[in-house]
Amino acid sequence: MDFWRDTLGAPTKIVAPMVDASELPWRLLSRKYGAQLCYTPMLHSAIFARDAKYRNEALASCEIDKPLIVQFCGNDPKVMLEAALLAQDHCCAIDINLGCPQAIAKRGHYGAFLQDEWPLLHEIVSLLSQRLKVPITCKVRRFESVEKTVDYAKMLVSAGCKMLTVHGRTREQKGPLTGLADWSYVKAVREAVDIPVISNGNIQCMQDVDRCLEETGAVGVMTAEGNLYNPALFMHQNPPAWEPALEYLNLVDKFPCPLSYIRGHLFKLFHHVLSIPKNNDLRIQLGAANTLEEFKRIVNVMKDLYEPFHQGTKLWQDTTERNTENLILPPWLCQPYVRVCPEEHLKRVEENSNKQETKRQYEDSEGNQISRKKMKKLRRISRRPQKPDSVPLERNLIKCANCVNPLGSKCIYQLCKKCCKDKCFLENLDCAGHRILVKTRREMAKFYARKDNTTELIDVS
Repeated sequence: MDFWRDTLGAPTKIVAPMVDASELPWRLLSRKYGAQLCYTPMLHSAIFARDAKYRNEALASCEIDKPLIVQFCGNDPKVMLEAALLAQDHCCAIDINLGCPQAIAKRGHYGAFLQDEWPLLHEIVSLLSQRLKVPITCKVRRFESVEKTVDYAKMLVSAGCKMLTVHGRTREQKGPLTGLADWSYVKAVREAVDIPVISNGNIQCMQDVDRCLEETGAVGVMTAEGNLYNPALFMHQNPPAWEPALEYLNLVDKFPCPLSYIRGHLFKLFHHVLSIPKNNDLRIQLGAANTLEEFKRIVNVMKDLYEPFHQGTKLWQDTTERNTENLILPPWLCQPYVRVCPEEHLKRVEENSNKQETKRQYEDSEGNQISRKKMKKLRRISRRPQKPDSVPLERNLIKCANCVNPLGSKCIYQLCKKCCKDKCFLENLDCAGHRILVKTRREMAKFYARKDNTTELIDVS
């Protein structure tokens, strides 16, 4: 508890680590609206350890971005230690992601798909807790049974975990099958361990925060989607969406981030406004926007449309607006997005499967029917109007010096790719034109081999 109280400042209102969403500008906005602790997005430990550019972007922070916890995913104890050593000077703690349920985590064998490999997890947590100067925390999902969930938590604590975030859903509860998180599992873990426990799941408004703390006994609550749709939920506020949107864009001006992050945040802040059919054109414009100025323009257009209703100078008739009848608050206010329950989703899937549905048709700007693949390409091009359309090049008829294949147009050895690859392999060379990096990779392998040998010698000594 000393770590939670003295180092972190006893936070109860916490913003979750979110891929492509909890970047520096959003963290600063969340802190302004009451968040007391933030996490970086989930970082891939192997990429973080080897890629300096990825590392610098991931560690972007500032003095007021504290307290901050850096979260890693991975399944190799040595690689995760290497990444954590590089990050420990930039944060208050290192968190291990054991809760991501997405398909990419399954393919990469990390996140919630490690929860059955207790010896490996014990090794990872133990190694990092022994070698780092900052505490190790973990974020997990529950098992089907309370007993196994509690045993899981106890194992992580015995390995050296200093704070535990428990998500009250299983790894199968995701997407349209998300459903409600079960707080009783959080309560059981809290009563079984002697470290701070944070509850994750079902936090959509401030009333949920108070209720969760009372029901679970957790020291704090963590929210992800609730924060994205209403960053002011920790302050009992539902501001008009353009207020946090413009504040966020001003922060992006100072602390740049990828345009895809900006687009994602604005789609969530204005989710209910953009769901109104008459605003479909604004939705398309937001999807195609590719500059900060364009994002600001679209936000101001939506502000001009709905500010008169917000100020009361115009009367809002929600019965004339489809998709807003079920909202308690007007659609321009930041508020939760609530999915249909899994049972309702499965019922709709079954109903749709019984219908004979026609394949969706796509058309270009001239009304000609095109494929879905072609439509996606046109949308990508529309987001980059400054980039000229690609013009097919004439096939290079000059032959490779070693065979009958045409040579690569950028090959520095005047060879085709196959011959160039053979040459680079035999003579320890690189070819920038073909992006063949034999020499570079061999040198990197030797460097890390020497580094591992040095580490082993230090361990022995």
